Amino acid sequence: MLPAAQKDNQGLRPLEMYDYELPSELIAQTPAKRRVQARLMVLPLDGAEIQLGKVAWLPNFLKAGDLLVLNQTRVVPARLKARKPTGGAVEVLLLDPVHPRRVFEDGAQELEVLLKSHRPMKPGEVLLLGQKAEYRLEVLERGPKGRAWLKSPVSGLFLAELFGQTPLPPYIKRPQGPDQSDLERYQTVYAQEPGAVAAPTAGLHLSPELFAALARRGVNTARLTLHVGYGTFAEPSADDLARGKLHAEWVEVPDETARAINDTRAKGGRVIAVGTTSVRSLEWAAADNGIVQAKKGWCDILIAEGHSFKAIDGLMTNFHLPRTTLLMLVAAIAGRERILDAYRLAVREGFRFYSFGDAMLLV
Repeated sequence: MLPAAQKDNQGLRPLEMYDYELPSELIAQTPAKRRVQARLMVLPLDGAEIQLGKVAWLPNFLKAGDLLVLNQTRVVPARLKARKPTGGAVEVLLLDPVHPRRVFEDGAQELEVLLKSHRPMKPGEVLLLGQKAEYRLEVLERGPKGRAWLKSPVSGLFLAELFGQTPLPPYIKRPQGPDQSDLERYQTVYAQEPGAVAAPTAGLHLSPELFAALARRGVNTARLTLHVGYGTFAEPSADDLARGKLHAEWVEVPDETARAINDTRAKGGRVIAVGTTSVRSLEWAAADNGIVQAKKGWCDILIAEGHSFKAIDGLMTNFHLPRTTLLMLVAAIAGRERILDAYRLAVREGFRFYSFGDAMLLV
């Protein structure tokens, strides 16, 4: 079980304490030619020297009896190009295509979205989808920073499958929109349950061939689901940080995964989460004694320095944006100064950052 990283006497550190300088040219715009060709930084949690390698070498850093826990959520084509009745373009990002805020008597659904338009839209205004305006979406309510709620005659998943594009992060520049390769590479090879609006990016590096090599090594896998949603895009408020909460996301930890984790621990193996979403899911599902329970529901926990980890012994993850709760989570595992030192080393070594970038293994 991981030791709790220390925090100061003031409680949670502000996000400004999780900052680093990153040259823009190190922000990956395309993935590695092959998934396993991405580079890998191995950061030992016992304080030993950092090692640099490739994701293809992952079996060398794991042991027989270890368990990798994967988030099998599937990215939905959640970015829609709509228009106003006057012809003005509006971009709609579905924030939770699976769970509507409410369902009306006529079967219509209230969907949470981000809106981007030349002029902010007001409640009562209408958006049109389809060449012949087959679908009309009404703005019901507006929130801060482009957030809104729309009344749709059909489900968010239906709209996404009919009209959607891959919702690449804004730092990946595609002036003409996502291309065909993005449809494949911004998705893990084991994605199964549709519902995410952003990929669990650590898993983008894993391939069927690598899983076969891990199995030969005696490394096992288990799966859970966390549908990555609005929390990925929203900077938490000071109140959120003070409460230790994030925007809730849907999680399901199946019986077989809970059993695999508990059996691994009982036999002395390590539980290694693939991605911060897997960390949050497992820590949410674990009892204080470290036993992971089958569980599903809304997870809103924020993991920061001082967190007492109950369910994991390591993490595979990408290099995260500065001043984010994702970087805060990684620092909770290894310590803020050690993580920031590792990030500075990654910059010096020319590692590629963010969703299509390189990976880090903390074990």
